[in-house]
Amino acid sequence: MTDLTTQEAIVLERPGKITLTNVSIPKISDPNEVIIQIKATGICGSDIHYYTHGRIANYVVESPMVLGHESSGIVALIGENVKTLKVGDRVALEPGIPDRFSPEMKEGRYNLDPNLKFAATPPFDGTLTKYYKTMKDFVYKLPDDVSFEEGALIEPLSVAIHANKLAKIKFGARCVVFGAGPIGLLAGKVASVFGAADVVFVDLLENKLETARQFGATHIVNSGDLPHGVTVDSVIKKAIGKKGADVVFECSGAEPCVRAGIEVCKAGGTIVQVGMGQEEIQFPISIIPTKELTFQGCFRYCQGDYSDSIELVSSRKLSLKPFITHRYSFKDAVEAFEETSHHPLNNIKTIIEGPE
Repeated sequence: MTDLTTQEAIVLERPGKITLTNVSIPKISDPNEVIIQIKATGICGSDIHYYTHGRIANYVVESPMVLGHESSGIVALIGENVKTLKVGDRVALEPGIPDRFSPEMKEGRYNLDPNLKFAATPPFDGTLTKYYKTMKDFVYKLPDDVSFEEGALIEPLSVAIHANKLAKIKFGARCVVFGAGPIGLLAGKVASVFGAADVVFVDLLENKLETARQFGATHIVNSGDLPHGVTVDSVIKKAIGKKGADVVFECSGAEPCVRAGIEVCKAGGTIVQVGMGQEEIQFPISIIPTKELTFQGCFRYCQGDYSDSIELVSSRKLSLKPFITHRYSFKDAVEAFEETSHHPLNNIKTIIEGPE
């Protein structure tokens, strides 16, 4: 590592203003800590939401915050208790560190720990720096055939893996994905790998649906371009059968999609709510008990999801490379955020390289 005391970081000063700013280089203060030299970071929708709105639900940006949480890099320094990693290892970072003694941690659901310290979620700084400090057990070695860019995207892939595990996808399942953004695309692709026979994507934007075709969609539905009187659920049922979907992945958070998902899900089926939209919506709750639907929330990822994601990519059963549509150097990161926020339709995933 360097003898310098400061490094450049991509900092959200306030909503609408991102700067390239000097921050302190971290030092090892716990024998279980690891310092990573960051090599690639993906821009997440949450980064953009903090940039444009300054908050997500109860998480409010009240002071300058380093952005970024989808990252990979090289081990630069290790604490004296770190035995499973060595300097020079190529790794992916799981960006949330729970309280080791929390009930949620003991139950194996540490993603639900209210005291989880998650990178680039207020008040915690993110990974868009040269050196980032984390804990040894939330760092995962990357196989030689998995690039740093792919390593950065293990984070969103883990969300999709977690959603599919919660859905208990079975071979031959009929699935519907509402929202063809990065998480929706990955959720549908993982469902295909897990054995789903049908994966229907629903979105308002034709270019997103065309992208979904490239990622394994068996059917696409443009919900904004249906003839008068034709409903989304009727079009889907015509494609996959009148019983409806075994599993619905709701990845948009939009009220019309939640409502349509409840309508199209078959009796006894499962809806996995991944998307976060307005805090309060209206939907036909009576359908849930009468159809005995399982309405399952999904938040980030948990035990085993990162390891499974890396194995899935390394096995080449799923390629993350086609998801990367834009690349920027670290010095152009402010431009990357501006472009991604102003022109989201042209973007699936932006990667910020480095810094060197």
